[in-house]
Amino acid sequence: MEFESVKKYLEQGVKTSSEVDKLPDRFLEPLIMNSLTIDHIEHGRVVCSMKIPSRLLNSGNTLHGGATASLVDVVGSAAICSVGRSALSTGVSVEINVTYLDAAYLDEEIEIEAKALRVGKAVAVISVEFRKKKTGKVFAQGRHTKYLALTSKL
Repeated sequence: MEFESVKKYLEQGVKTSSEVDKLPDRFLEPLIMNSLTIDHIEHGRVVCSMKIPSRLLNSGNTLHGGATASLVDVVGSAAICSVGRSALSTGVSVEINVTYLDAAYLDEEIEIEAKALRVGKAVAVISVEFRKKKTGKVFAQGRHTKYLALTSKL
């Protein structure tokens, strides 16, 4: 294995770390969410859409897997809110899983549907499906388990 090439790949952003350090705190969520539009909300279900912006593309010019996983987190958390939990108490991730079935491209219109499978006292489980709006084809599926902090009875 070529350790030096692995090191070079992982450290490619080191030269710009001063620029990265200047980014505002919690910049990732707005970066991901800026293109989202809420299409429908009901108890336990949230449907959003977006036109894929260039900032969310990977080196292959398709929707980045990390952006997809972040959208599972963000839209899934909204589904937890839709059952009556506060936006400040949607929990912390225990497990997040994404299955990538196809690619989505720049300026492609997509739909993201999150369904709360279970929102209990301590755990929530969310299913998130990504579809191409034009064809309805599913290109990614996510599942997110979150620990919900127990509220004090005092």
